[in-house]
Amino acid sequence: MELGAQRGANPNAEVDSPPEEVIFGVSSAMAEVRRVIERAAGVNVPVLLNGESGTGKDLLARLFHQYSAAKAGNYVKVNCPAIPGNLLESELFGYERGAFTGAFAVKPGRVEQASGGTLFLDEISELDYDLQAKILQLLQDGTYMRIGGQEMRQTKLRLICATNRDLQMEIGQGTFRQDLYYRIAVITVRTPALRERIADLPVIADYFVRVYSERYNAKPKPLPTAVMNEMLRYHWPGNIRELQNLMRRYVILGTPDSILMELCAQPKDGISLDVEFDGQVSLRKVTRDAVRKLEAKLILKVLKANNWNRRKTAKTLKISYRALLYKIREAGLPSRSQAVSATGTEVVESAPLPPSSAEKFKS
Repeated sequence: MELGAQRGANPNAEVDSPPEEVIFGVSSAMAEVRRVIERAAGVNVPVLLNGESGTGKDLLARLFHQYSAAKAGNYVKVNCPAIPGNLLESELFGYERGAFTGAFAVKPGRVEQASGGTLFLDEISELDYDLQAKILQLLQDGTYMRIGGQEMRQTKLRLICATNRDLQMEIGQGTFRQDLYYRIAVITVRTPALRERIADLPVIADYFVRVYSERYNAKPKPLPTAVMNEMLRYHWPGNIRELQNLMRRYVILGTPDSILMELCAQPKDGISLDVEFDGQVSLRKVTRDAVRKLEAKLILKVLKANNWNRRKTAKTLKISYRALLYKIREAGLPSRSQAVSATGTEVVESAPLPPSSAEKFKS
């Protein structure tokens, strides 16, 4: 499979579908998704993809299509929230000439375009209740009618739906048809959030860096270990889409400091503790590690607020300048030269960074 878009292509275009080793990674959560796709793709039954926004539901829908007998047909995607409710029916089913003001010619709908292929309804929960009934009819007997038409039309297609909502809750609230839910959820695939498949992050991040390096003809430096560790600890509310945009920004700006500043600027629900529990837990060690993580995030935030001036930062934090330098070094935070390069701010400080405690021990 080709690696991303070629140079000269639209720089704002979406990234091409990545290789399967990037889509599925190495996590057990995605191994289960792959198993379901391999077993169910060849059977023409409706599929429901359920998961948070940005988890790659469109990519998985395309894989279902590519592995199915309908792969020779069209893959037609409809982003339901992007089309106003009063226009969505005509977009889906088409219309006849004269069906309404402005209908000067016959227009086939997306259902007709997907005949013999796959129709992907993204965020199906956004469909109006009456329009849900027409989708139900399409699934029951494969028939539909254009707006302004007089006869039923027949089609055969593979329907894949996606949602980031709890459809059972929507049913209870009376906004989604229960009979339609049972029709579209013959096969249900839950797309895991990035924080649930965090072992896949290095592979996905590397892919986006390579794609955007080729697209923008850039040569960014490899991500430092400290930056990657911070990325592995981050909770990624925007999932893979957020990671993609962050890697794109990194390639354009060429500095890992932009990543740290972005991650630390995001609101946190609380302190995330990664504790390996094997029957015993060292409260002292866990607490010490948590304090170090919190210190590093606070220092980075105050550094940024003080335009990376470390003397002002030490004064703000009410610690000695020398103590701040040790904490910066041991937390793996950006150096003064990196900060100046990233922000363009001139920082005048004559005292160099002292050796870390590890370096002093070695000497």
